[in-house]
Amino acid sequence: MIYPSYYFDPTYFLVIIGVIICLAASAKMRSTFSRYSRVRNHSGMTGRDAAEQILHRAGIYDVHVERVSGNLTDHYDPRTKVLRLSDATYGQSSVAAVGVAAHECGHAIQHETGYAPLTIRGALVPIANFGSTIAWPLIIIGLFFSSSSSSMFLNLGILAFSLAVLFQLVTLPVEFNASRRAIRILEGSGMLYPDEVGATRKVLSAAALTYVAAAASAVLQLLRIILLANNRRD
Repeated sequence: MIYPSYYFDPTYFLVIIGVIICLAASAKMRSTFSRYSRVRNHSGMTGRDAAEQILHRAGIYDVHVERVSGNLTDHYDPRTKVLRLSDATYGQSSVAAVGVAAHECGHAIQHETGYAPLTIRGALVPIANFGSTIAWPLIIIGLFFSSSSSSMFLNLGILAFSLAVLFQLVTLPVEFNASRRAIRILEGSGMLYPDEVGATRKVLSAAALTYVAAAASAVLQLLRIILLANNRRD
């Protein structure tokens, strides 16, 4: 068995950069949401009210809106056609709550209209989960054991991790499109005043940064794995 000195190699800087990017994006999202969650929209509609109104305007009546515990745990489940809004969104009448609810409605509308990137992302979920689970065991075997098959394990590990990275990249257009749909709906429906729409745009832009950061971090991690694999082969 070989004990390579990978623990303090320079590629750790790629991991550190990824962590910093994600922490900065998360902090920006939380501070922006916190700021505008204290700004009440002029109509007093809650996140649930906004979600139901948007869905009905889009001709969608078979999506159930329900509350889910937690903060910023909002999501749309296409399998059960349930739109779940967190405690900070469901019963709150802030511009942030309406914006987040509209964003999740954007996903429901994507599902209803057969938006291709959403369909692709859904198909990638089991593959990406499997890839992220099996990638590191394969990579560790390839890095820590000297054998003729080490390159095979490394290549399989890189391929498996690439599937998880692909999922992160496909997520970007899905999230950006949902936010664009949300802004267009809020602008065109008159549910919010123009200045309130501007505040909502800031919330959704901050949220988008978290997905960009996650994708960038995953790409940096993949780059690190490739560099480690190349060093191992050399």
